[in-house]
Amino acid sequence: MLRDPYSVLVVIQNTQNQFLVMQRADDPSFWQSVTGGIEQNETALACAYREVLEETGINCLEQGMRIDDLNITNHYEIRPQWRSRYKPNCTINTEFVFHLLVPVTQSIVLHPDEHLAYKWLNYQDTLEILWSDSNKQAITYCYEHTMCKLI
Repeated sequence: MLRDPYSVLVVIQNTQNQFLVMQRADDPSFWQSVTGGIEQNETALACAYREVLEETGINCLEQGMRIDDLNITNHYEIRPQWRSRYKPNCTINTEFVFHLLVPVTQSIVLHPDEHLAYKWLNYQDTLEILWSDSNKQAITYCYEHTMCKLI
């Protein structure tokens, strides 16, 4: 089923101020935060909870964790090699950005069809490994706005 050009980006940060990045299975040079397409009749927030569970195994609802809506919306060009996944003539994606703070002991279980590996990285190393500018901007926003909560 072809998708609409709407997605979520969920930055996952732990209490040691490290960020979760995952290596894509379909492009091993591409590291990213949790992302995923919003399904028909699904809210962006519901999609964020679903994608976190699918991609990392973190069941936020069962664990009493809250995903925060950062009220940031990005618009970017869909990579040409991924356009076949979208409805015809879709070239721009709208991305809604969220944040999840987890304990440093949080376990991660990757979805093997989507990601090959994961790392917890400090802010600077995270920026260096990410491909997407919108992902880098979201990481920077989270880093700048959650520091005081972690000290």
